[in-house]
Amino acid sequence: MKIFVVEDDKWYADVLAYSLKLNPDYEVHVFTSGKELLHNMHQRPDVITLDYRLPDISGETIMKELKQKYPHIPIVIVSGQDDIAIAIELLKAGAYDYIVKNEETKGRIWAVMKNIDEHLRLVRENDELRSNLDLESKFSSKIKGNSPAIKKVFSLMEKAGKSDITVSIYGETGTGKELVARAIHQNSARKNKPFVAVNVGAIPSELIESELFGHEKGSFTGAHQRRIGKFEEAQQGTLFLDEIGEMDLNMQVKILRCLQEKEIVRVGGNKPIKIDIRVITATNRLLSQEVKAGKFRKDLYYRLMGLPIELPPLKDRGNDILILAKYFINRFAREQGLEKKILSASARKKLMSYPYPGNVRELKAVVERALVMTEGTKIEAEDIVFDEFDVMDDLLKQEMSLDDYMVKIIQFFLEKYDHSPTKVARKLNVSKSTIYRMKKKYKF
Repeated sequence: MKIFVVEDDKWYADVLAYSLKLNPDYEVHVFTSGKELLHNMHQRPDVITLDYRLPDISGETIMKELKQKYPHIPIVIVSGQDDIAIAIELLKAGAYDYIVKNEETKGRIWAVMKNIDEHLRLVRENDELRSNLDLESKFSSKIKGNSPAIKKVFSLMEKAGKSDITVSIYGETGTGKELVARAIHQNSARKNKPFVAVNVGAIPSELIESELFGHEKGSFTGAHQRRIGKFEEAQQGTLFLDEIGEMDLNMQVKILRCLQEKEIVRVGGNKPIKIDIRVITATNRLLSQEVKAGKFRKDLYYRLMGLPIELPPLKDRGNDILILAKYFINRFAREQGLEKKILSASARKKLMSYPYPGNVRELKAVVERALVMTEGTKIEAEDIVFDEFDVMDDLLKQEMSLDDYMVKIIQFFLEKYDHSPTKVARKLNVSKSTIYRMKKKYKF
């Protein structure tokens, strides 16, 4: 806490400053006149102790000026006058406290500073909380969740929105990479300009140059008229290149030159066209590994990396699973004119225990199907059906011991068959004793 002590008696000022500096969290500056104080207000103190009688300007005059310009800074009047009428007037004018100079002054000032310090801490905590809530609400129309993992993503998105830095988004399929890109665009200075999304992996290699840069009439068979490419469509806005890792090396060279020169040339043309766009890329591959494998150019990798944002898989987002599930259920019911239904405790437990290899996209499909299939007012565990193939496929990608695989498989089927060892043993063609032995050994 930065404290300004304003006192024309040098000895008394030193006594007050020494006393306050005993607290290592206090930064104390001493001024001996009103003018000196006013000339240093750009340093923004947290609190001011003000001698009522100064040689150049009265304490009352200074306080009124300070209160007009800096209404939130607490001012503690320290006076040699034990005059109740003056004290009341100053307190009415906005003084935080009025302290008389006597043997109790140091103790009184310590107590007042402690109160102010605690108040300022609360204000800072509230401001930080409000800032976090604002940040979450800023992106909540696009991205649902409040887990630490997604809050970290929100923080990076906030930073991305404040500049034109290139953003590279990495995440598994179904984690919402395009949603993040759109949210960054909509909270940037380019929000009123186009957002153009291109799935690089979905365009045949022989057509991608024309798709991105456009072409002139007659440039190739079937080019009956000039066509504007995606780079030009995104002029002054944002171009989102999804699955950038699928781009072949030949096209990578042309993209690199385009980004370096900030211009494109249409296929069949020879006139450079200046571009002013923000580029956001996304991939479900680790591009650094693609570079090592010789499948992605290192110079383009560094050009595109910019601010990297890694999206967490849904299985690492904890309670966000239920937040998203409820959101998808309510939205689908509204869109389809269906009755809204709630998740039972067993359904919530089942949703939370699944690894979601398809991430948010898979969760959406699962709960929408459950909403349609359920007969009652609640969605029960048996209404929630997962794709076993996806689960097993995801499981086999992990490197574990045979016992660890067995534990995971048994846990999966226990969840599916209402924790019935008999049903699971029958499904896996093993004895019930095997199920009980594994449960006891690995405590699950």
